[in-house]
Amino acid sequence: MQTCRWSLLLALFLPISCVAGDWPQWRGPAGNGSADERNLPDSCDPATAKWTTPLPGASHATPVIAGKRLFLTATDRPSKGVLAICLDPADGKILWQRRIGDDIKAPQNNGATPSPVTDGRSAWFLLGSGALVALDMEGKLLWQRDLANDHGNLCTKFGYSSSPLLWRDTLYVQILRRTKPYSGEPGIEGPLEPLVLALDPASGREKWQHVRKSDAVDESLEAYTSPVAFENGEHSELLIEGGDFISGHDPATGAEIWRCEYNPERKSMWRLIPSPVVAGGLIVATLPRGGPMWAFKPGGKGRLDPSSAVWVYDERTSDSGTPLYYQNLLYILQSDKNDPWSRGSKSSPGIFLLVLDPATGKEVGRTEIAKGGAWRSSPTGADGKIYLMSEKGEVVVVAAGVGGRILSRANFDDGPACATIVVANGRVFVRTADKLSCFGK
Repeated sequence: MQTCRWSLLLALFLPISCVAGDWPQWRGPAGNGSADERNLPDSCDPATAKWTTPLPGASHATPVIAGKRLFLTATDRPSKGVLAICLDPADGKILWQRRIGDDIKAPQNNGATPSPVTDGRSAWFLLGSGALVALDMEGKLLWQRDLANDHGNLCTKFGYSSSPLLWRDTLYVQILRRTKPYSGEPGIEGPLEPLVLALDPASGREKWQHVRKSDAVDESLEAYTSPVAFENGEHSELLIEGGDFISGHDPATGAEIWRCEYNPERKSMWRLIPSPVVAGGLIVATLPRGGPMWAFKPGGKGRLDPSSAVWVYDERTSDSGTPLYYQNLLYILQSDKNDPWSRGSKSSPGIFLLVLDPATGKEVGRTEIAKGGAWRSSPTGADGKIYLMSEKGEVVVVAAGVGGRILSRANFDDGPACATIVVANGRVFVRTADKLSCFGK
């Protein structure tokens, strides 16, 4: 009965047509970093891995899983390209791999950062270069596009990193960028525009293109966020955050329904990394540089005043990781104790996992994870546990809830590691710089 109820919920509310046990996109089957998995291990000690597969090169992309196929990307040093790789999640065996585009040069980043997405019949790969490729389960090319050729240079200061969203039989891609690229030629005449695209996943043909205007300045025009779906059975919105605004769009046309400004002072270096998250029926947005969190009710119209927020959590949050919504609680992993917002924050120094009541924004718990370091990946919740990973490859497992007891620590010593930890079919998958490891009881 539990499996049937979960499958029904998936069919009604989830952005992707998948089955229970899959992890079809960057933030999982529910789009919020959580999964309904059970019987998962309390520790991810590399010595206890079910299997570990060496990979050709680094990538910050999160693996995605559908049935007996696991898809990920990796840079390929010999060809200076990016590979799409398919593994068997049962044993880690590489089933196939193919070069799908060129790598890019960017500070602390590469062209394999956007995460793929799958519906169990096809897989779509978006690269930092602008290459967008659709493959079938056996690695056969279905179609390919060059978004940079079609829409101009995608280059952002630290490398284009947005992941595509598959929702309602549409592939959504956002390109929030400066009017002039940091490097390379614009590729088109005139200033580069911030875009939201909707594509037919079967052909790659564009269904619509929306120019998302912004008054932001310089680097604040850029966002490394990804599109997020909101749907409650009666109302739906495509959520886009970056360029000094969070906005809701009609998923059928791209038309902007509402927007709220978060940088009225026009600070020029407020690029944004964490994506929005839907939590308890509210839209929760993290502001740049580890800034506050705002929560809005869906269904807004026009230009919203910040005072319309249901609540504001005015403390140091995360400059990098997207929050997790799990078991009716909101989890935020602070990314760096030196995030600029901390200078004016009451928050203690160090790295904490914060727990908020999503209805009120009130902090109900916090656990110190580390004294410092960089924690760029987004937290994952399943089986009463929260899985966290540092950029150096330290994995910490914390008991879910307000108590936040640390269950284990393990060091992979394989950084930089920024991919989200994946849970699927009773297993935990950890992608570090040059390998993928699987854990289970």
